[in-house]
Amino acid sequence: MPEEILFHVKDCALVSISTGIKAYILTELLDHLREVEVGCLYYHFCARKLRPSFDHPEFHNDFAAWVHRDLHDWVLAERLNLIAPYEFHDFEELREELLNVLEERFDESFDLPWRKAEKPFYFVKSQIVVIDTGQRLAHPRELREIVPKLSQGSIFYHFIDARRRTPNRVDDFRAWLSAFSPVYDDLAVRLAAIDPYFLTLTEIREQLAAVFEDYFEENHE
Repeated sequence: MPEEILFHVKDCALVSISTGIKAYILTELLDHLREVEVGCLYYHFCARKLRPSFDHPEFHNDFAAWVHRDLHDWVLAERLNLIAPYEFHDFEELREELLNVLEERFDESFDLPWRKAEKPFYFVKSQIVVIDTGQRLAHPRELREIVPKLSQGSIFYHFIDARRRTPNRVDDFRAWLSAFSPVYDDLAVRLAAIDPYFLTLTEIREQLAAVFEDYFEENHE
C-alpha cells in the first residue's frame, strides 16, 4: 500500500498562552478584537473543546459565555453563540463577523458598550501540540474498529482542527476517503452531516462511530 494512501492516526494536546490583553467593557473588547492574533480566535472559538473543563457548556465560544455571565446581555450572548467558525473561509472572515455582531448590538443598546463586566475577558492564544500515535490505517473499513477507541485529542485533531489544514476544508476522514473516490462518496456525505462545532468531542466520537458502524454493516465490509 503506497504511503500516501495510509491514514496516520494523530493525537494532540492544547497549549494555552496568555496574551496579557483583557477587556472590562465591550468597546475595549471590540478594539482588541481588531488587533489580536488569529490564534486567539482559534482558542476562544475552537480549542476550548480540548480544555479539561469550561464554564457554561451551553455556550459554544468564550465571547458568548462572557457576555452572558459577566455583562448579562442575553441578546448579544445568543447572537455570538450562533457564530459557527467553520462556516467562514478563514479566521479573518470570522473576525469580521464577530465585529459586525458586536457593532450591530451597540446600535441597539446605548449603555451596553460602556457597561462594566463583573470580571474581565482575558485574551488567550493557543498552540496545538501534535503527537503521532504510530497507528496506520490501510483501508477505510478499519475506521469502524478504531474510531470508538480514539482519544478526544485525536477526534479534535482529525475532525475539527483538520478543517483549517486540508485543501477543501474538510475533516481528515473525508480527505482520506477522497483518495478512494468514488467508492466511499456516500460515506463522506454521511460524515459531512455531523456538526463539528455544536457537539462535544464525546458526542462527535459517538456519531462518527455510529456512521462507520452503520455504513460498513450495510455494505458488508
